[in-house]
Amino acid sequence: MITSLKISNYALIEYLDISFDIGLTCITGETGAGKSILMGGLGLVLGKRADLSVLKDNTKKCVIEASFLVDKYQLQSFFKKNELDYEAETILRREITPRGKSRAFINDTPVTLDLLGRLSSVLIDVHSQMENQSLFKNEYQFLVLDALAENQNIYDEYKQKLIEFQNSQREFDDLNSLNNEATKVQDYNQFLFEELTNEKLTPGLLTPLEEEIDQLSNVEAIQHYLAQSIYLIDEEQIGLLTQFTSLKSLLIDAANQSKKLNFFHDRIDGLFIELKDILNDLIAKHETLESNPALLEKLTQRWDKIQSLFQKHQVSNLEDLIEVRDNLAKELEQTQDLEKRIGLLKDKINTLKLSLEDLSNKLHQKRKEVSPKLCKQMEEIISKMGMKNARFKIDLVPSDEFLVHGKEQINFLFSANIGSDFKPIKKVASGGEMSRIMLSIKAILSQYKQLPSIVFDEIDTGVSGAVSDEIANLMSDMSHHMQVFTITHLPLVAAKGKQHFLVYKEVRENSTITRLKELNQEERVTELAQMLSGEQLTRTALDHARQLLN
Repeated sequence: MITSLKISNYALIEYLDISFDIGLTCITGETGAGKSILMGGLGLVLGKRADLSVLKDNTKKCVIEASFLVDKYQLQSFFKKNELDYEAETILRREITPRGKSRAFINDTPVTLDLLGRLSSVLIDVHSQMENQSLFKNEYQFLVLDALAENQNIYDEYKQKLIEFQNSQREFDDLNSLNNEATKVQDYNQFLFEELTNEKLTPGLLTPLEEEIDQLSNVEAIQHYLAQSIYLIDEEQIGLLTQFTSLKSLLIDAANQSKKLNFFHDRIDGLFIELKDILNDLIAKHETLESNPALLEKLTQRWDKIQSLFQKHQVSNLEDLIEVRDNLAKELEQTQDLEKRIGLLKDKINTLKLSLEDLSNKLHQKRKEVSPKLCKQMEEIISKMGMKNARFKIDLVPSDEFLVHGKEQINFLFSANIGSDFKPIKKVASGGEMSRIMLSIKAILSQYKQLPSIVFDEIDTGVSGAVSDEIANLMSDMSHHMQVFTITHLPLVAAKGKQHFLVYKEVRENSTITRLKELNQEERVTELAQMLSGEQLTRTALDHARQLLN
């Protein structure tokens, strides 16, 4: 409920600070006194747009602040989701600067107008003859019917399952699309992967392969050079071994003359032993080296294949080619993983479908059962408000798809006169009829659901005395379950209020100001009497006013 409203520097309002109570609050005043201004100021704090024209004094900012008790609306998750401080008494504030800048706050935290509007829509509902469109919406019609059917728990579960189903379906579609794309290239990727795998690529492979090819390509030349090398080392007369042997003898003779020269002999001896090892290796290599055209062709083909793979995959070294192979392996593995995930998602979606079918059937059955009850209640209420022949019918239309409120659409059908066909309310009900229909619906709804505070803005305009009395009684009954405000010109309605505020104009220092005053008992008597008889108060009007208040 709204507990207070402060308005400063708005239109004809200089400053207002008013407190509200539970129950029914009536606001009256002459035409042009400023009731619409008051509603406009309230609209700003509820998230409506504004411009500089709202400023009474264009050198000062306009500030509108409303306090609400929100503990009965289970809004903790809303505050948490939007990173707002939750307070049982929450303050909504709107500021319009002289430069036209608009700012909105929830508990002193700056917010967008959209967020302010979403929160305020849960807290207060402004209803006028011009604002009956919500009744045409499926969402509102389902809300009414589900409240009477006590479907909240089933619907909450359905909504959660539906979100899970839709998310799973989107994920399935995305994965399936990816899989289709992957499948298109899977065969080619598999071919590329096998092609690379067959080459048994390992780091450092190319160097020994190149060396082996070089050797096989030049066998005869290599044999010739090896033979010449062996000859130079091992020739009997002038070979290196013969020369080293002579050198060793000379150094032995020198060392016999001086022990200090032994190290020369030792060094030459080491070289001699190394030379003999080299000779043995050269001989062994020469003996084993032979021409192998078949092996050469095989190795050359492998070399050429690897080089062609470099070009094919646009890489310049073996490491990058190995990386290409490994990436292909990962892609193929991911494709296989996609198929597994798709299979699991498909099973999950089928399970969710079964749950949604069951829940939507339960919603439908309970709605079907309670529809006649709702229609009867509405007919009884609006009959008292002058629509004695009005009839209602609720049409539940099956759907092939899971929709927001189940597997069906809803239509509120209306017939104003006997013999008239049932048609959608929006097509046949007048503005006045719509107001009374909406009032009856909200009166019923208030018994089953925690509704926001509601403001009826002159919805009783143009009704007869008998109808106005029924409207007054209906609003009074509603106020037992919720906070109700009514802006009215009807004394029968105004008399039902727990609180009564008078909107009036005052001229001060050549300036017109709109004021709002809470009336005491005697002031209410006077105001009601004036509403009954006009400016000229009569004893009869005063007596009638007192009777209305008793």
